[in-house]
Amino acid sequence: MNGVLANLGYRLKSMMRRPRFDLPLAGALLLLALVGLATQYSASDLDLDQAYAQALRLLLGTVLMIVISRIPPSTLRNWTPWLFAGSVLLLVLVTLLGEGRGANRWLDLRIVRFQPSELLKLTMPMMVAWTLNLRPLPPNWSTLGLVSVLIAVPAFLIAEQPDLGTALLVAASGLFAVYLAGIAWWRIGLVVVSAASVMPVAWHFMHEYQRNRVRTLLDPESDPLGLGWHIIQSKIAVGSGGLWGKGWHNGTQSRLEFLPEHTTDFIFSVFAEEWGLIGVLLLLLLYAFIIGRSLWIASNAKDTYSRLLAGAISMAFFVYVLVNGGMISGILPVVGVPLPLVSYGGTSAVSLLAGFGVLMSIHAQRRRVAT
Repeated sequence: MNGVLANLGYRLKSMMRRPRFDLPLAGALLLLALVGLATQYSASDLDLDQAYAQALRLLLGTVLMIVISRIPPSTLRNWTPWLFAGSVLLLVLVTLLGEGRGANRWLDLRIVRFQPSELLKLTMPMMVAWTLNLRPLPPNWSTLGLVSVLIAVPAFLIAEQPDLGTALLVAASGLFAVYLAGIAWWRIGLVVVSAASVMPVAWHFMHEYQRNRVRTLLDPESDPLGLGWHIIQSKIAVGSGGLWGKGWHNGTQSRLEFLPEHTTDFIFSVFAEEWGLIGVLLLLLLYAFIIGRSLWIASNAKDTYSRLLAGAISMAFFVYVLVNGGMISGILPVVGVPLPLVSYGGTSAVSLLAGFGVLMSIHAQRRRVAT
């Protein structure tokens, strides 16, 4: 028994000493977090308490990222079914005990209050990658059927909260793993055509507020003081920033309370007004570097599970940026998707950084195998 404990202690010490960080990716994430905190402080009208709260959440996420980065991908693969089952169980608890403003999305455990749906953004691609790793690739119809069930059950539970935007993002994170597994293009086309054919039916099952978001996207000026207010004010903020912006904390749309949800969903509008087109392009370049570096880690992964998981996490991060940018510029419906590591929110930031911890772990394993 003493020998087993001694061996376990040695392995833990060795794991903690082993370098795990991809410094370019870590540096880019740190810079993005600092940009987010500065924008958050300005958007909240210099509210130090809110900035401190977000900084603590980012710190918690960073600690979790460091811890996960030291766990070998093989261990994460073994834990995957349990992590996925636990996150789905939390979604079931949300349907019974959930709370929130207009939607039951939060779970209050007294010690911590969080959104279980955010956890699925990580455990979903983990589970799909785990499933595909056990079967021949490219996946056949039976494998695709099994994966469809794994994706559909959590997505349905999230959509029922209701949170259709997050449900679609969670489903997308799983579908990216399927795409990276080498699914044939004709099968992709068949799925797309099938999905398009059922959209008229799906329209009737949508909540009225979800239908209104689609109608508002098509014609926001039809109700400028009501349903179209968010999009119109966001576009005014983005446009008023011009080329160079108005300067930090000099934006008027958020400070004068014209722009709703200016610390969460529409914080990109605040950033655009303060820093202009040049600032937006630089921020997008930072995001592009993070996504590109993450895809590079995925391309160099040494096993199927790690490659599919890293690629799915990278592409899902890209979609979060794309959807938020499209939402604030009026080319996509308002679906309540935060700007990664910039918008105010604890569960989202922690889950994103946990995902990057997985990427760090995969990168470290590549280096260890290579040496």
